[in-house]
Amino acid sequence: MTENEQLLARVAAKARNTRPYGWTSLPAPVAADTLSRAEAALGFSLPPLLADLYLRIGDGGFGPEYGLLPLLDGPPADEPAAVVQYLANRESGRKDPDWPWPEGVLPISHWGCAMYACVDCRSPEATVLLFEPNPGDPDHAWFVDTPTLADWLRSWVEGTGWWDEMEDDFQMAPWPDFRIRTTRTGVN
Repeated sequence: MTENEQLLARVAAKARNTRPYGWTSLPAPVAADTLSRAEAALGFSLPPLLADLYLRIGDGGFGPEYGLLPLLDGPPADEPAAVVQYLANRESGRKDPDWPWPEGVLPISHWGCAMYACVDCRSPEATVLLFEPNPGDPDHAWFVDTPTLADWLRSWVEGTGWWDEMEDDFQMAPWPDFRIRTTRTGVN
C-alpha cells in the first residue's frame, strides 16, 4: 500500500467516526462526473490527493473544525461549496482589486470569521494556505499552513495541527507568492 493509500485509509477511518461542527453525517463521495464538472467550472484540475478525498471519502463533512466544504453542491445548505466559494472570491477580487483572490487557490475548509484553509492547486505539493483577512490588509492575509495537503491531513488525523496545539507565540510564515499570483498580466 502506498503512502497516500495509507493516509487515505487513516483519513477515512477518522471521517467515519468524527463530525465537524454543523455536519450530522458524512456525505457520500462525489461521482466522477461531479469532479469533472467541478474542474470544468474551476478551469483547473484538483491535485490527485484532494480529488481522492472527494471521490473516495465524502463530499465534505470531515476534517478539522468545520470540515471540508462540499465540492460542487451539497450539505450543509448554509455552507457554500468549494467551487462556488472560489468563483465568488475570484469575482469579488475583480470588483475590488485591493482584495484579489489568487488563481488556482481553492478554499476547502471554513474556519469561521471569513478565514479559510485553501489548497494551492497549482503547486506540485498541493500546499495548504490559510486565508486570514481579519487584520484588514490583503498583503498580510495569506499564510503557509502546511507545505503539503498530505501533511495537513496527517496533522488532523494525529491531532497535531496548529488548531489543536495553539500556543500564544504561534506564527505562520507568510505566503510569498500572493502578490506574484495576483498581479500577473492576464490573470483573471
